[in-house]
Amino acid sequence: MARQKRVVIVGAGFGGLAAAKTLAGTDVEVTLVDRANHHLFQPLLYQVATASLSPADIASATRSVVQADNVQVIMDEVINVDTEHKLVMTTSRKNLPYDYLILATGADYSFFGNEAWARHAPTLKTLKDALSIRESLLGSLEKAERSAMSDEIESLLTFVVVGGGPTGVEMAGAIAELARSALTTDFRNIDPYMVKILLIEAGSSILSTFPKHLSAYAVTALEKLGVEVLLNSPVTQIDEQGIDVGGQRIRSRNVIWCAGTQARPAASWVGASADRNKAVLVTKKCSVIGQPDVFAIGDVSSFDSGKGLRLPGLAPVAKQQGKFVGKLLINRIAGRSEPAEFVYKNWGTMAVIGRSHAVADFGRVRIKGFTGWLAWSLVHLMLLIDFRSRASVYLHWSWAWFTRSRAARLLTGVRREPQQTQITSAANSIDS
Repeated sequence: MARQKRVVIVGAGFGGLAAAKTLAGTDVEVTLVDRANHHLFQPLLYQVATASLSPADIASATRSVVQADNVQVIMDEVINVDTEHKLVMTTSRKNLPYDYLILATGADYSFFGNEAWARHAPTLKTLKDALSIRESLLGSLEKAERSAMSDEIESLLTFVVVGGGPTGVEMAGAIAELARSALTTDFRNIDPYMVKILLIEAGSSILSTFPKHLSAYAVTALEKLGVEVLLNSPVTQIDEQGIDVGGQRIRSRNVIWCAGTQARPAASWVGASADRNKAVLVTKKCSVIGQPDVFAIGDVSSFDSGKGLRLPGLAPVAKQQGKFVGKLLINRIAGRSEPAEFVYKNWGTMAVIGRSHAVADFGRVRIKGFTGWLAWSLVHLMLLIDFRSRASVYLHWSWAWFTRSRAARLLTGVRREPQQTQITSAANSIDS
């Protein structure tokens, strides 16, 4: 009897999970490996960081999400791939043999060669990141409440977000609402007028991939929330005391980095050609060029959608590619004809600004304001992995809408250790 074909999937983000679920229940031996034991819904990670949601609202144990006799879930970290002998190597020194390999390792933030800045400007990719940022934000409010030094209070209540993409815009808006709701009702010695929130963008506009009128609307909406948007303002230095922007020194204890991404180092594992952001160059079937048995999907891949345009790093892209590759392998292993090429169905791009404003670009249809916020809310609820998560997030959002309170304003002692940016669990993002 012939041995079952073995498929190894690296990364339990949107793409890897979609591929695993497509292959579940088939006559294929599937191994899904990730350094974390959960699937993380990264588009709402900023809401954990700003105390709107709890970690369990946006994360689900991978083993509970993919339950099939032919799928094995392994918590381990991949460090290399031996393509000659078809082995995936991990930190536990357990080599995983494969016939087909799917790389879905996602992307990480890039500091554009200034890696020392990572010690003072946290990024937002994991639950640990989000909890650490939440600790810093809430801790700064508490410290400012009891401080008698005006300089210290100013530094504690100055919040700087670097990067005017969707993640930066959403983070800045959420911090503004957190500070406004908390300081209005719960603190006695500090008030909302003492808070300064800056959104720093090196380019000439925020949300640069959106139409100009939606980008302009986002600036107006942020300013109404009390966010100061600084355009054409490249960062030149970040240290423990603050940040230098365009020759201006800004003292801040809270600098958050949301600018620039690059693919995790899967290209070097398999000796593949890579794009400028280190993403693996793939064929129209999502396979690595010259390696038909190795596939790259989601943020770690660079897929030419035509005329030199690359597919964006969005959750729908990763999910559709994962499903496509899963079906392709089912047909290939069964000896049936394979789909000719992957075609992305564009679900649009969105960004939310506070509790009732958002922008959404669906191609021919472009909406903003409260209507955009309703569309954003519906899409994100549907993208959540299970009913429990949807119900929990919906209840939290409803409570926050009517009461303007934050359900997860707990200081738990989670602290971010100063260190260089590390390769973390794979997960793709709808917004960045």
